[in-house]
Amino acid sequence: MSTVDPNRVILTGENPFIKISEKDGDPLSTDASFWRILFSPAGPGHVLYIKSELTEDEWRIYSDNIAMARWLQGSIQGMLNPATGDASIPVIESEFAQSGDIRDFWTESISSAEDEISMTWYDIGEPLLVHTDPATDPKRPAGVCTVLIPAAGARLTINGVQAKGQAWPREREGRPFSTSCLAFSESWTEAS
Repeated sequence: MSTVDPNRVILTGENPFIKISEKDGDPLSTDASFWRILFSPAGPGHVLYIKSELTEDEWRIYSDNIAMARWLQGSIQGMLNPATGDASIPVIESEFAQSGDIRDFWTESISSAEDEISMTWYDIGEPLLVHTDPATDPKRPAGVCTVLIPAAGARLTINGVQAKGQAWPREREGRPFSTSCLAFSESWTEAS
């Protein structure tokens, strides 16, 4: 039995997300997908796709590699959330920093000329290793192998104002999960 995945790796990095609402089951008040990419056809970099009441319910994109952000829109991120695939959304040049320790909390900081954004995950749960092959789901032609770490608590601020809502508990195949999660060691593949 081979230990090498036969599919072609197209991306590797991290993809923590915050999906919060004021009441469980309500439409999301904030939907934020953060990426730290180590390897992709458009190079490494960071990007945040965010829609929130703090962005007037409009999608914004913050990045330090515009080509990578656009490639991601047309591939993985656009597959995961088609609304983020709109290439007419401007990309805001930004800087990125990380702090914390997943035993307690994890914070991603995004700085642009006009905005200071902070994303924090806390009350960290047990990791799950998830692996899917490409084309096992017609809506997801790419496969993924990732470590998902649910966070019972999540906080997002823009210019010091905290987004409304909270993370909500979920289950994933019988394991505790959340609407907000750290996704590390994430590699996406396509059929060779």
